Amino acid sequence: MAEKMALAKAITESLRRAMDTDPKVLVMGEDVGKLGGVFRVTDGLQKDFGESRVIDTPLAESGIVGTAIGLALRGYRPVVEIQFDGFVFPAYDQIVTQLAKMHARALGKVKMPVVVRIPYGGGIGAVEHHSESPESLFAHVAGLKVVSPSNAADAYWMMQQAIQSDDPVIFFEPKRRYWDKGEVDTEAIPGPLHTARVVREGTDLTLAAYGPMVKLCREVADAAAEEGRSLEVLDLRSVSPIDFDSVQASVEKTRRLVVVHEAPVFFGSGAEIAARITERCFYHLEAPVLRVGGYHAPYPPARLEESYLPDLDRVLDAVDRSLAY
Repeated sequence: MAEKMALAKAITESLRRAMDTDPKVLVMGEDVGKLGGVFRVTDGLQKDFGESRVIDTPLAESGIVGTAIGLALRGYRPVVEIQFDGFVFPAYDQIVTQLAKMHARALGKVKMPVVVRIPYGGGIGAVEHHSESPESLFAHVAGLKVVSPSNAADAYWMMQQAIQSDDPVIFFEPKRRYWDKGEVDTEAIPGPLHTARVVREGTDLTLAAYGPMVKLCREVADAAAEEGRSLEVLDLRSVSPIDFDSVQASVEKTRRLVVVHEAPVFFGSGAEIAARITERCFYHLEAPVLRVGGYHAPYPPARLEESYLPDLDRVLDAVDRSLAY
């Protein structure tokens, strides 16, 4: 039966179900226990499962991930919370040189069922190091899966699938969407973790996005419809691997593509999508693949972030430029 819940609550309930189902699932991170996390995503879990399974760690991201790797070697399935996106970099060495490579280093004999949860993105008026979008830094690393849900139902089921994965998953949670509510059917049969999904049908142009930008793209499609333009919105859901087959199928229908993400456009995930779709769909495209994203600059102070982040007008401008070819 479907229940309406916020995206953050959906993650909470997904963690609760996973911990109920498998005693080897642990939750670790700064303030995840008694406080329930700064966004209250782990609220109530320590009370229900105890301090041995919901562990308040020191402020030491490298140590948190390193400990999770050791636990995974011992058969556990740790779910690690990095409190904010900009705090992940002390753990980057552990993630890239150990977590991502352990399976290959052991010739497939060692599994690394670790989930690293990272609230990411802007739009909440936060200070420096609290609004980053570093997903491309992880997508570039072989051995890591990188995903980002855009809605409550996906947050619930993608977390379940990430925890069940025997490979490490970097789970980017769009913090500005934490309080957006949606229907979650906890008895549904979810689709594959890394499959993109068309969330709005269209014929004139494809908007491809993931995480926080999917909602914006749906709003862009609504605005374009008032001018007689039919835009298809494709929720990528996964940044590594990317479901290029679904992107290709949409572009072969609409013949135009605009990729939208909060991360800087320069060397962002949109660049790989643009290159790959240009190779695959060269004879179908009627315009170059365009990208809308953040600027190649440090994330600005809160008072300026609305000028930095992609918005309705910037995406509509890209739509206009594409349709003008």
